Amino acid sequence: MPINAEYRGPAELPEIIPVFPLPGALLLPRGQMPLNIFEPRYLEMVDDALRDGHRLIGMIQPDITHSRNEERPALFQVGCVGRITQLAESGDGRYILELTGVSRFKVVEEMTVLTAYRQCKVDYFPFIDDFTARKGEDEVDREALLAVLTDFLKANNLKVDWEGVEAAPNEALVNALAMMSPYGSAEKQAMLEAPDLKTRAEILIAVTEMDLAKKRTSGDPPLQ
Repeated sequence: MPINAEYRGPAELPEIIPVFPLPGALLLPRGQMPLNIFEPRYLEMVDDALRDGHRLIGMIQPDITHSRNEERPALFQVGCVGRITQLAESGDGRYILELTGVSRFKVVEEMTVLTAYRQCKVDYFPFIDDFTARKGEDEVDREALLAVLTDFLKANNLKVDWEGVEAAPNEALVNALAMMSPYGSAEKQAMLEAPDLKTRAEILIAVTEMDLAKKRTSGDPPLQ
């Protein structure tokens, strides 16, 4: 996805960003995430991101297991900021947009704000390697990744564009498969917080193998 802004390091990103808590949502650097925005507070968030000019939104998962307030759940400490690279109005009050991931961040503190949406002070420096495209992708075991993808597709009666898969660089392949994976918040968070691309691929492979083994043992029907 083409992006008009070039972010070469943490200093080029704002220290305080709006955050969008969304369970099961995984955005990774240079990955694309479609969003259907309809809640008034998040429509306001998008308007403000466009008005402020930075076009940035932090995707983060709510930490449900450690939350006492369902209306304002606790947040995991790591998320990923993305830039709005596509935006369309639906005609019925919704925004259909796409975020392109820029860098992961660690939450320093949640700010006290007047906006209906939440905002956090964040630190990108723990993930400074995110600013270097395709870093560490030569360490990925592509053969093992494709093998488990084949098993997953077969077990769930799914098809994939193999030409696209074969042409994809390791970073794009690992991150796209991680983002599209059907796993829960804990697994998604583990993949997000992986220290490098090799580890993220290993987590994805391990989780998928455990899921396939569980389905074989229990006789669960394939995903629909």
